[in-house]
Amino acid sequence: MVSWEPIAQQISQVTGRPFMARTVREQGTTGVNPVTVLTDDDRSYFVKHNRPDHLEMFRAEALGLHEIANTLTVQVPRPICWGATEQISYLIFDYLELAARTEALDAELGHALALLHERHSPYFGWYRDNTIGTNPQLNAPHADWATFWRDRRLRFQLQLAAANGYQGRIQELGQRVAEAVPQLLTDHVPKPSLLHGDLWAGNCAAYDRRPIVFDPAVYYGDREADLAMTELFGGFSPSFYAAYRDVAPLEPGYSVRKTLYNLYHVLNHLNLVGGGYLHQAERMMTALLAEIGV
Repeated sequence: MVSWEPIAQQISQVTGRPFMARTVREQGTTGVNPVTVLTDDDRSYFVKHNRPDHLEMFRAEALGLHEIANTLTVQVPRPICWGATEQISYLIFDYLELAARTEALDAELGHALALLHERHSPYFGWYRDNTIGTNPQLNAPHADWATFWRDRRLRFQLQLAAANGYQGRIQELGQRVAEAVPQLLTDHVPKPSLLHGDLWAGNCAAYDRRPIVFDPAVYYGDREADLAMTELFGGFSPSFYAAYRDVAPLEPGYSVRKTLYNLYHVLNHLNLVGGGYLHQAERMMTALLAEIGV
């Protein structure tokens, strides 16, 4: 049984207003983290939480939300505070009444995402590592995008897969794809754009008649990586893509790069939830190798 009193005390200290968790309601999960709603007489808060050793995951998420918010492009929830007790680590937000996105809001989201991607950095990566789900996401800066994607993304996930017992064909194919990354990205020289990093439909909603995104895994990378993930699981309307392309048209070869970028997320899901993604990853690897005749 989680004791919510120390968390209520921190909310009181940070907000400067006394708060007592008079009702506690389980809200389900966001990504891999349970969400609990704490309510006083007139205020409610979302509390995302996990094991106590996940504090740095929540700290990195809060910093990523601040990074996006500072661009004044797409709406995000504002973290109030984060911390850990002996029982849980947590990240706290004001309670928001979220709603489903409409097609009009999808168009607004596509436009806002294109503006977010106009925020650039001198390097690929970020100033700190964060997580994708609960798996580490390595963001050590690098000047070359192909090297960054090969080493910080694909090879790291392949190492996790090997440690999780996925050997054999997926490792053989994966190493061949990793070696082929520079060839797959030939003549593609993206700018390091600020990315949400985990942009699937479950991490987008509507709030106050505007689109809102949450649960980011931010870093600076090829803007196409965000667009690719929106297509991995679906859930975005044609208006979203049309509005994005009106601001930032995509370059030739995106359909191949999309598979390369989504391979990272499929491998990550394999490492998070298991074997249902194994054959999908192998099919994607085979398709990528076929593109370059390997």
